[in-house]
Amino acid sequence: MSRQRTASQPYNIIPIHDLLVDHPSSHYPEVRAAQAALRTTGDLRKPPYIQWAPHYDLLDWLGYFFGFQLDNIRNQREHLVLHLANAQMRLNPPPDNIDTLDHAVLRRFRRKLLQNYTLWCGYLGRRSAVWLSENRRHENDLRRELLYVALYLLIWGEAANLRFAPECLCYIFHHMALELNKILEDYVDENTGRPYVPYVTGENAFLNAVVKPIYDTISKEVGNSNNGTNPHSKWRNYDDINEYFWSRRCFDKLKWPIDVGSTFFVVDGRKRHVGKTGFVEQRSFWNLFRSFDRLWVMLVLFLQVAIILAWEQEVRGRGFPWNSLRDADVRVKCLTMFLTWSVMRFIQSLLDFGMQYSLMSRETLMVGVRMLLKFLASIVWAVVFGIMYSKIWTQKNRDGKWSDAANKQVINFLLAVAVFILPEALAVLLFIIPWVRNFVEETNWRIFYMFTWWFQTRIFVGRGLREGLADNIKYTLFWILVLSTKFVFSYFLQIRPMIKPTKTLVNVTDIKYEWFEFFGGSNRFAVGLLWLPVVLIYLMDLQIWYSIYSSFVGAAVGLLDHLGEIRNMEQLRLRFQFFASAIQFNLMPEEQLLNSSGIKSRFKDAIHRLKLRYGLGRPYKKLESNQVEAYKFAWVWNEVITIFREEDIINDRELELLELPQNDWNVRVIRWPCILVCNELLLALGQAKELVDAPDKWLWYKICKNEYRRCAVIEAYDCLKHFLLTIVKRGTEEHSIIMVLFQEIDHAIEIEKFTKTFDLSALKKIHEKMDGLLKLFSEPKKTDLNKVVSAVQALYETVKRDFYVEKRTMQQLMEDGLAPRSDTGKSLLFQNAIQLPKDDDERFYRQVRRLHTILISKDSMHNVPRNLEARRRIAFFSNSLFMNMPHAPQVEKMLAFSVFTPYYSEEVVYSKEQLQKENEDGVSTLYYLQTIYNDEWENFMQRMRREGVANEKELWSNKLRELRLWASYRGQTLSRTVRGMMYYYRALKMLAFLDAASEVDIKEGAHELGAVRQSSGLDGVGSEKQPSMRSGSSLSRASSSISQLYKGHEYGTALMKYTYVIACQIYGAQKDEKKPQAEEILQLLKNNEALRVAYVDEVSTGRVEKEYYSVLVKYDQQLEQEVEIYRVKLPGPIKLGEGKPENQNHAIIFTRGDAVQTIDMNQDNYFEETLKVRNLLEEFKYQHGIRKPTILGVREHIFTSGVSSIARFMSAQEMSFVTLGQRVLANPLKVRMHYGHPDVFDRFWFLTRGGISKASRVINISEDIFAGFNCTLRGGNVTHHEYIQVGKGRDVGLNQISMFEAKVASGNGEQVLSRDVYRLGHRLDFFRMLSFFYTTVGFYFNTMMVVLTVYAFLWGRLYLALSGIEGSVEANASNSNAALGAILNQQFIIQLGLFTALPMIVENSLELGFLNAIWDFITMQLQLASIFFTFSLGTKTHYFGRTILHGGAKYRATGRGFVVQHKSFAENYRLYARSHFVKAIELGLILTVYAGFSPVAKGTFVYIALTISSWFLVISFVMAPFVFNPSGFDWLKTVDDFSEFMNWIWYRGGVFVKSEQSWEAWWKEEQDHLRTTGLWGKLLEVILDLRYFFFQFGIVYQLGIANGSKSILVYLLSWIYILVAVGIFVVVSYARHKYSAREHIYYRLVQFLVILLVILVIVALLKFTQLTFTDLFTSLLAFLPTGWGLISIALVFRRFLENTALWKIVTAMARLYDTLFGVIVMSIVALLSWLPGFQSMQTRILFNEAFSRGNDQVARCELVVTFSYSVSEDEWVTSVVLMYDVKLWLKLGGYISAVVLIPVHRFLADHCLSLITA
Repeated sequence: MSRQRTASQPYNIIPIHDLLVDHPSSHYPEVRAAQAALRTTGDLRKPPYIQWAPHYDLLDWLGYFFGFQLDNIRNQREHLVLHLANAQMRLNPPPDNIDTLDHAVLRRFRRKLLQNYTLWCGYLGRRSAVWLSENRRHENDLRRELLYVALYLLIWGEAANLRFAPECLCYIFHHMALELNKILEDYVDENTGRPYVPYVTGENAFLNAVVKPIYDTISKEVGNSNNGTNPHSKWRNYDDINEYFWSRRCFDKLKWPIDVGSTFFVVDGRKRHVGKTGFVEQRSFWNLFRSFDRLWVMLVLFLQVAIILAWEQEVRGRGFPWNSLRDADVRVKCLTMFLTWSVMRFIQSLLDFGMQYSLMSRETLMVGVRMLLKFLASIVWAVVFGIMYSKIWTQKNRDGKWSDAANKQVINFLLAVAVFILPEALAVLLFIIPWVRNFVEETNWRIFYMFTWWFQTRIFVGRGLREGLADNIKYTLFWILVLSTKFVFSYFLQIRPMIKPTKTLVNVTDIKYEWFEFFGGSNRFAVGLLWLPVVLIYLMDLQIWYSIYSSFVGAAVGLLDHLGEIRNMEQLRLRFQFFASAIQFNLMPEEQLLNSSGIKSRFKDAIHRLKLRYGLGRPYKKLESNQVEAYKFAWVWNEVITIFREEDIINDRELELLELPQNDWNVRVIRWPCILVCNELLLALGQAKELVDAPDKWLWYKICKNEYRRCAVIEAYDCLKHFLLTIVKRGTEEHSIIMVLFQEIDHAIEIEKFTKTFDLSALKKIHEKMDGLLKLFSEPKKTDLNKVVSAVQALYETVKRDFYVEKRTMQQLMEDGLAPRSDTGKSLLFQNAIQLPKDDDERFYRQVRRLHTILISKDSMHNVPRNLEARRRIAFFSNSLFMNMPHAPQVEKMLAFSVFTPYYSEEVVYSKEQLQKENEDGVSTLYYLQTIYNDEWENFMQRMRREGVANEKELWSNKLRELRLWASYRGQTLSRTVRGMMYYYRALKMLAFLDAASEVDIKEGAHELGAVRQSSGLDGVGSEKQPSMRSGSSLSRASSSISQLYKGHEYGTALMKYTYVIACQIYGAQKDEKKPQAEEILQLLKNNEALRVAYVDEVSTGRVEKEYYSVLVKYDQQLEQEVEIYRVKLPGPIKLGEGKPENQNHAIIFTRGDAVQTIDMNQDNYFEETLKVRNLLEEFKYQHGIRKPTILGVREHIFTSGVSSIARFMSAQEMSFVTLGQRVLANPLKVRMHYGHPDVFDRFWFLTRGGISKASRVINISEDIFAGFNCTLRGGNVTHHEYIQVGKGRDVGLNQISMFEAKVASGNGEQVLSRDVYRLGHRLDFFRMLSFFYTTVGFYFNTMMVVLTVYAFLWGRLYLALSGIEGSVEANASNSNAALGAILNQQFIIQLGLFTALPMIVENSLELGFLNAIWDFITMQLQLASIFFTFSLGTKTHYFGRTILHGGAKYRATGRGFVVQHKSFAENYRLYARSHFVKAIELGLILTVYAGFSPVAKGTFVYIALTISSWFLVISFVMAPFVFNPSGFDWLKTVDDFSEFMNWIWYRGGVFVKSEQSWEAWWKEEQDHLRTTGLWGKLLEVILDLRYFFFQFGIVYQLGIANGSKSILVYLLSWIYILVAVGIFVVVSYARHKYSAREHIYYRLVQFLVILLVILVIVALLKFTQLTFTDLFTSLLAFLPTGWGLISIALVFRRFLENTALWKIVTAMARLYDTLFGVIVMSIVALLSWLPGFQSMQTRILFNEAFSRGNDQVARCELVVTFSYSVSEDEWVTSVVLMYDVKLWLKLGGYISAVVLIPVHRFLADHCLSLITA
């Protein structure tokens, strides 16, 4: 193994191999100290069989002994040195010897890194292998700690997929550390008599002997999963592998060195196969009950008691419910709740036993014993309660009253109840004192284990999860309020109103059933159907109440956090004067005293923030007295504004109006941005005119009441003075006149006699003259000297003549120095005294433009900047600085961090072809972007014109790269993400400079920047390339950039504190295939110094064999090429689980720092927000509750809201979740998880606990949230911080959104099965469990319940209508109103779902203002947001329910592109047929049948009142895919879509046909979940499918042919119709197959005979039976659902039917049904397409305005010509079809379409395109 180092060896961040290299980080003594500590090999025994070199260090020593890879050692060496150096930099006070590694730094790091290992040892009762003395501090002790830390990092760095099993790593580390101890203690091997050598040693020994066997086992288990389709219970996932190491058996079975013959490695066979460990994932809806049984017990018990009390109250008229409890009978009836409770415990134990039985083995015998005992105990309790309760009533009935004996039985029952609820009482007690429970659970004492054994299984995670008392109180009060409201509402508005209709229905005896009645005249089934929707709503409406209260609590928390105080530029204007101080206070570190964290310091901070927030003490005055602070503030603000210009969200003029100019003209006040001081000078002049006779003090007092006005007056005066003295030559008489004039003005002001000396009414004239003079300087190259002279002379004459109160003679003026001494023989005054600055003096002319703006501006400039995004960002940034945040440390003392982005093959930069490609309507992507971002396009063109581009056409040739980047920065591309994340690097360099800059540096820097600006103007704004550390010529940034002043150390500091790693999994393959993504990624590397790319490299070593490597690359600026830094060999392919987490896992070893921020490929960042990253990282140091945070949640801004209306809907929904929703989850509910958002992880905490996501196949498809689950279970703490935000893109098309929601809903379905959800449901306290349920899987479950409620309501109404019960009840007028009222009440409760929009309204009110929020809501409703959200409801319901029942969850790539393409009907049908269309047709059929047969529905109003919400659901399910589809109602496209759909339906294809080509291939794919589902899934599917047969049963009795018969024979005989229909279909199909091709006449004959037979049968039935023509159509409503039901059941049994002739019939029938469904949906679309004006409304209003503008500006006439030449010689074409869509917008709306057949000459046909162009 070669370990030679060379000076040219590539390095990642620090050249550790040679610290003499000229690199900025090499100058830090902390880096040298850390490296020196690693070199202390000293007297260590050297590894055998190698030549030890002097430069080897401790990691080399470990590598030789234990067989680690060289690049793993190099990687972890830099990792360790960088972390220790950064940690030592943060020491306060600094160590005495900065060249030596501080022992405390290493000890803290060792404790943190090995904390999980220490807990694991304590849990298993093993002594830790880390042998250290806590008292001694000497070199050997330091070295020993370094060896332990380095050993763990080396194990972790090479563990590959084993990193998902953190306790497996603990096991490996434990044994290797023991071997390390033997080496350090000079043990002698008993077998050889030689010094001890580890069992695993040699080249790549660790990978081959330790990692590879376990990796191969995981790989084989994944193979057994059959790509995740096999049941989870049949194979071991990552969690099972890891949890094997939670028991002591791992030491006995695996041993060390690892015994590959252990049962752990057996993956086949039941005898020796280890199987599942810790938990068995079983697919069932019962998991929701198992995991959250406490919730369901509460709901069921309250429902039972409420029904008892409501019955007594309504039937016996007892008034309020508590009055009923005075009756002993009622009290005893209420005791049945404990019987119910015991039965639910029995169900729980039965489910535990049934689902987890496979965990039982010899080694886990106690698990089985516990489950069996709990099962038996639950049976005993149920029996005991049953017997004791029956005894109470027996005794009471025997005595005829509540005698003493009966009361004694009640007391005995209550004593049993007390014993039964004793564990719950104990839980309540421990909830009140949470620290006791935490102590019991976290302490590994055997007595505590014995005490808690009965209540919960002992596992390594999920211990000590209780929060502090303060947090307990907060979320307990929240849930008490929610539950109280819910129960009061449920009792009075749900349960109690149902009692009377129920009693009425039960007591009705004269019901005339319309069919054969199976239930013998009992109405109990009807009562059950009446109650079913109410019970379903009762079970789900807690979600609604949670939404309502969380909205208000979130708003309150937001208000306390000071969110939304600055919402717009006007509010910023009012507080900008305090803004400078806020930047200084929050972003500029101050010297921190040793006790800065004390209460006194916090109190001072609070007072200071109060002063800042409300302007107490005028804190901005400090800046006027401190030029250094003013310069710092100006630089920070100007850098922000400059980057706005680079991003093209402001133009050059707005840049000047927004910037804070350097104080070049000796102005005595802060030079506020022009937008703040505009109009103020004119107002001051107005005040002066009004107060012409007032004394100086009063006038100045009135002006100074407005700070900006005071500054405007002083700045205008100082600048005017400087301007005139600059343009008039020094040494001339005119120059001295101006000097004297200003001296007189200054003296008059000083002695407070300005108003007495000067005539204020003349200021207006002077202002006009000054305006005229400054206008001449507006264009430097066009300034006319003679005009300037004339203007100055006019100004002088006005001052001389009108300004003085006491008029002076010429002699007096000459004596006072205000006129030339003698003008004989001289030219006119000022004629030879004016000297114009050079044309390229940009510094001077910019100041003149500013002065002119201040002088003449009458506009308040509320619309500056014009761009809404720029306004929003400025407002949020300024507001955030008045919020509470930790103080920023110096950059050197901040926590180091990485940003981490997984990337696969998404867009990096849009290509030229992508930008130019047009859709069907001629709209290209670039044109689409130009219309959406029209102001940003204008700003871009202004920038390009400044760089020499004359027009847009030149962009494609001269500035193509800039054009592509401009478009890419407005999409969801990797380049946008990289640009945003590299702002961290840019910000840290600037902040490092400001931290270290002295007062001299600041002042010199100000002049230097001014000089640079003078020479360069605005050249270079917005160039793509970032500044390089080594290349001064590459600093092609804005001239105002502070980077011009950097001294070099800033680059080193920033690199040590920040690195950005992109996990481009297939980058190597993309390079080999020369794909454009590889070239663009290389370009990103080239332009961004802190960017690194990690990828997996596949290297072929033979015909089949391959080796896999994790590779890290960067761009070397000196070599000007990509260089490989590390290459770490892997045990095999990385993708054993889900793709994204595996991609993250392989690359995470290359990240650095204490924290890592996870950023998705669709995210962005903002420079002004990156300035606050130091503050954010400081949060890790503070307690939030009783724990320090391990995940810092960060707020997001959805930047795609303006792309389309549905993007806006998605944005609004997402915004309410990522802001208000997560705010409440973090505080007060304490259950915030990780949701794939830009959260910041405590890196070392997570790398020792399984990483930042989970990767098991299918079960962890929503990989990100499992990081939050894992964090909470392992005692972490997740917080949420809203003073910093990150941009995020969302899907913008309906199909993209639906696929995303399908993925998330499927992921939630899998979460229901997971061990993490089960453990959180049981280990969290009751109220946190409620919060957890209703914000994760409970949300999707309750969404599904909403749809099921509609189903239950409609099916119940259909049953009541068709059975005759509804008619019988209706006949009794006194009862009908009560029943109808109860039904309408149900509908009213369903409408409470509208309150789920409340979070969105409340959050918008908080941040935008109430009126804006209401207007936004109304606008969204007008854009049919309700249809979108209802449609989304169906998507979530379908995929969540299907996943729990059958599985089938999978990753769905959405693309995230712009939606400008029309989606065909066939594509929409494939996506939504099963999830929406079929359900909508079913509900529509129910509503139609109900309308026809219900006596209640005969009245139009009643029918509408009953069914309006259901019809809205049906319409939404059917129409949403077309309403939100570009050109969704274009007539020609509709015709084409129908043709394409029919071709797709009937195309039979072959073996390799895709679902996009053939209906049959799609149909098989759509049913795949039924092939892999289990027995219970199939059984439940069949039961659900039986509902389709009810139509036939109910309707056949209503037909005339039934003749009023109620016999069961009517129903049975109706099946003859089904059999005949199927028979006819089979005969016709057979005839078509056999005769249609060759003997077509026979096929026609068969058709004729079949039709003739059908007609004869119908005529016979009409003649000889009671059949009517109406029956023929009504019967279709009965028999069509039956056919669909038969097909659905046949699909369940596909495995048995597939190889039979019956399957062909099923396939053919299914094709006909899909054709029918498609025609039904298409007919609605066609009707709306045909209606005039509907297409225009849909495109203009519903999709998005920009797309409409694009459509309108594309050519109005489309000409499609098809022709064929005739064989005649007359050169005429006989069949030319001109199809044109005139698209003339008429007053009535709509389009004119025509098809014309005309003969034309061949010449015209050949030149058709020329004609079209003409």
